[in-house]
Amino acid sequence: MKVALVTGASSGIGESTAVALHEAGYTVYAAARRVQRMEGLAARGIRVLEMDVTRDESMVDGVKKVIAETGRIDVLVNNAGYGSYGAVEDVPLDEARYQFEVNVFGLARLVQLVSPHMREAGRGRIINVSSIGGRIYEPLGAWYHSTKFAVEGLSDSLRLELKPFGIDVVVIQPGGIKTEWGGIAVENLQKTSGGGAYAGQVKQLSGFFSQMDRASEPKVIADVIVKAARARRPRTRYAAGFGARPILFARSVLSDRAFDALFLGAMRRFA
Repeated sequence: MKVALVTGASSGIGESTAVALHEAGYTVYAAARRVQRMEGLAARGIRVLEMDVTRDESMVDGVKKVIAETGRIDVLVNNAGYGSYGAVEDVPLDEARYQFEVNVFGLARLVQLVSPHMREAGRGRIINVSSIGGRIYEPLGAWYHSTKFAVEGLSDSLRLELKPFGIDVVVIQPGGIKTEWGGIAVENLQKTSGGGAYAGQVKQLSGFFSQMDRASEPKVIADVIVKAARARRPRTRYAAGFGARPILFARSVLSDRAFDALFLGAMRRFA
């Protein structure tokens, strides 16, 4: 039975992915800081694992535990991440660094810990959950988008590095998904820039995010991740969820100025 390690599994996409992989026949380790929120996963027979992707010791211990109990890790799903919004002028650099620790460096460290075992086995699959935000941009989202652009570039280079060892690297690009992400992003946005020079943009972007009730359920992304995990020859990228494909298509065909105008026009509806 193949073994999968899923980070950020206490809610949203990570939780749904852990369930979907379990139902697909994998031995699943669901990892997150908040173990108490994974009681439902444990009740299904999924193995829960306390892991903080900003603490090296936590990640080392977690991977050691999986290897000790199963002797293998076939699939790593790097899903842990969050969105911290605010004007570049306003966001403290410590917060910006922390977002990189969670969204980029934690992901990279787990790759460092898992890839030797995959290399030894001569096979494996690393699935990095990025975002359409790794290909587009928004005002007040510079630090979040920077982390996702970094995940995209890291994954492309990593794909070439690991290909000779039978290890596939796949990027998942969710669009609008009904998770805690939107609420956290808006809360950080309003706390950081809601009362200053950028208050007008904060109001517009908060209204834009309020449309998340039209977003897709996390299972849409979980199903795509299972597809990527099981495919004989997976695609390098999978885009799914509300708005993902049309938005990425628009970005691919429009100039920067045209895309700026398109996005700002959409935001003005919420002024």
